[in-house]
Amino acid sequence: MSSTELPGVRAVVAAVPPVVSAVKVAEGEEMRSVALPGLTLTVRSRPPGREGLPPALFVHGLGGSSQNWSALMPLLQDVVHGEAVDLPGFGCSPPPDDGNYSVTGHARAVIRFLDAEERGPVHLFGNSLGGAVATRVAAVRPDLVRTLTLVSPALPEIRVQRSAVPTGLLALPGVAALFARMTREWTAEERTRGVMALCYGDPARVSEAGFREAVAEMERRMELPYFWDAMARSARGIVDAYTLGGQQGLWRQAERVLAPTQLVYGGRDQLVSYRMARKAAAAFRDARLLTLPDAGHVAMMEYPEAVAQAFRELLDECGGS
Repeated sequence: MSSTELPGVRAVVAAVPPVVSAVKVAEGEEMRSVALPGLTLTVRSRPPGREGLPPALFVHGLGGSSQNWSALMPLLQDVVHGEAVDLPGFGCSPPPDDGNYSVTGHARAVIRFLDAEERGPVHLFGNSLGGAVATRVAAVRPDLVRTLTLVSPALPEIRVQRSAVPTGLLALPGVAALFARMTREWTAEERTRGVMALCYGDPARVSEAGFREAVAEMERRMELPYFWDAMARSARGIVDAYTLGGQQGLWRQAERVLAPTQLVYGGRDQLVSYRMARKAAAAFRDARLLTLPDAGHVAMMEYPEAVAQAFRELLDECGGS
């Protein structure tokens, strides 16, 4: 049994196949399912503007999905062939067979996908948990990564922000189930407003249409029988990764990354401290830093144009490929 596996959960999930509403697919996007040993991944893609563009892969954060990249992907389709993955247990990807939601488990899923599709090396993007996953992938498989773009990566902090503590508490045994019971009467709108207040620097920037789409996605996720389990185990995976030392430590792995790296941090981020930006810039050997004072935790959704421009500049430095 893996360190993030709970007894009996896989049997329960298998016995209750989810019947949920359809996920939103933006105009110009395509969705497909990729079966791999021990897991199945859903991949959202946007056809490139022309043939021969280099591949890019986008990895979302805790509680997110490939849809988190839908604002950024069209801004880059003239320079990369972009695909965004739903990590195991998130979006439309079912839980992994082994129940492993650790950072290493998620990184292994990304590596298996890239190896199976023969898409590497890719321009790899990661946000939050996805940033930690992308860092690990770049460190252990440098052959798979051309460049690395990290938006508020979940790298270990000694002094965690107070606003991030409730998310970390999901890692404790029983807390996710307790929270699910305590919030049973909350509407999807209430849950969505809470998430946006935590993740956005200014939730008012979200359009009414965008908010309604987010509410519909929240309703869909809450219908999944494994939703809270995936959240709890992945949160535990982040906490476990924070405590690892030696060569497996995320900061040590950041130092091993060879790929040119673009870091993006938000000044109003309530989950990953803005003060970590300089430490990250010093840790990655070939780093550039973009700070957005008004952004929160999901700059690629709040300020996609600024993130796209930063990547284009990184691409230009690397010879355009």
